[in-house]
Amino acid sequence: MAYELKDRLVVGIASSALFDLAEADAVFRKQGEEAYRAYQEKHLDNTLTKGVAFSFIRRLLSLNDLSPDDPLVEVIILSRNDPDTGLRVMRSIQSYGLPISRAIFMQGRSPYRFMPALNMSLFLSANEIDVREAVALGLPAGRVLGPAAADEGDDQDLRIAFDFDGVLADDASEQVYQVGGIEGFRSHETMNAATPHDPGPLRDFLASINRLQQREGERRAKDADYKIRVHVSLVTARNAPAHERAVRSLKDWGVTVNDAFFLGGIDKSTIMEVLKPHIFFDDQVSHLTGTACSTPSVHVPFGKINEPDRSAPEQAHR
Repeated sequence: MAYELKDRLVVGIASSALFDLAEADAVFRKQGEEAYRAYQEKHLDNTLTKGVAFSFIRRLLSLNDLSPDDPLVEVIILSRNDPDTGLRVMRSIQSYGLPISRAIFMQGRSPYRFMPALNMSLFLSANEIDVREAVALGLPAGRVLGPAAADEGDDQDLRIAFDFDGVLADDASEQVYQVGGIEGFRSHETMNAATPHDPGPLRDFLASINRLQQREGERRAKDADYKIRVHVSLVTARNAPAHERAVRSLKDWGVTVNDAFFLGGIDKSTIMEVLKPHIFFDDQVSHLTGTACSTPSVHVPFGKINEPDRSAPEQAHR
């Protein structure tokens, strides 16, 4: 019987997001593909160092203990490596004990086009081109930035933080801000407070996370000693009165967050240093410049502000 993905939270991840491939990538760029192949073969048994999204993925997969016989979460490798050079990635996964057994290796080609076929609600990569192309097609993708998070074994929590405009919601109000400034934005949001935003690229991913939280709630109802692990925060530059439309939109979409930070322009990195999320999603690189110093951050290049003429091209990774 076929293994069905439709009722699971499916995340696609490039090896460049799961592991630190800087050294191997440098060999590829400076010496070419054959040297890269030789390097990976020589280091086949050397386990790769944890990358930006490692802690997030490990903790997400750990939630499968809520349903051992029917996993709630599936993580699939989507890689530009070919099967041969991808062997080191799969061995490293095994070395860390990650329950990831499915992978797609596309020699030098973009793997994101398989996302709909695999029911993926998120794709993470360090390859900016792949991520931008995926988002342009309406697919939920983000480019990882920043350091790998500390992955203490005794801390089993999974903390996820989202920006609102351009991430959970579309960028219509952000466009109003770009044209009319803060006063035009506040006036527009107050006037439309009862009108829900159209969903953004990661609304459905949040809905999937909420389903995991529901399963945790069901476990807690049966076992008072069970400790809730998943915590979701909204961290946005909005403040009153523009906060109301964001709250109403979440409710209209049928999704929830545990905490909300309406910062009104306060540097988000100051909050991240205390909140310590294992991953933070934002649509603006300017916001992530600060957070990425201490927090695994993800740039979601969605909306007008992320159109190519506004962003300088950055180095792509395998």
